[in-house]
Amino acid sequence: MIRVLVVDDDYRVAELHARYVTATDGFQVVGTAGSAARALELDRELAPDLVLLDQYLPDRLGSELLPELGADVLMVTAAADAGQVRAALGGGAVGYLIKPFDAAALTDRLAGYARFRLQLGADRTLDQEQVDRALRALHGTDRGGRPRRPRETPTGERVAEAVRGAAGPVTASQLATVLGVSRPTAQRYLADLAADGTVRVELRYGAAGRPEHLYSWNGG
Repeated sequence: MIRVLVVDDDYRVAELHARYVTATDGFQVVGTAGSAARALELDRELAPDLVLLDQYLPDRLGSELLPELGADVLMVTAAADAGQVRAALGGGAVGYLIKPFDAAALTDRLAGYARFRLQLGADRTLDQEQVDRALRALHGTDRGGRPRRPRETPTGERVAEAVRGAAGPVTASQLATVLGVSRPTAQRYLADLAADGTVRVELRYGAAGRPEHLYSWNGG
């Protein structure tokens, strides 16, 4: 059984991802954390095999934790700019999954990781073909077709129209109130719009140091 620690500053998102993991054969959630400090504490306490790690945590960036975690790390985040992806992968993350995504997308990554661990599980010397096979197992599911994007759904269209019609930059919480959806739902659709350049994202730092995302229409 592969033991997983889920780290996300939004407890509802953490619970959702934990349900996805629990529904995947061969995986067990051993804990959830909402901050970098708690993630490090549980990593030492629980010794998980894999950490699902968000980038934007209230006390530190997730990518900053990579050298301090004893487990493998799959980044699971709305952070989609190339610099942050490079930092995470260069810091040792075994994969990078951009929010929003559905259960199937995470299950595919977890299945690839399980095959990767199986290939490298024994304490033995490997030849090049065996290393290549393990890497193909880890990333082989990335070659599938494009799933339906969240913005192509009725709710996605409503979120896009709300941003387009706003008088200025808006937050996920503001949009959630206007549209009558949860903040994580609004955040997922906004992240999808930001990923394809339809909206711009700016960061505004509050008193606690946690960045607030402001979204404004960028056309498209």
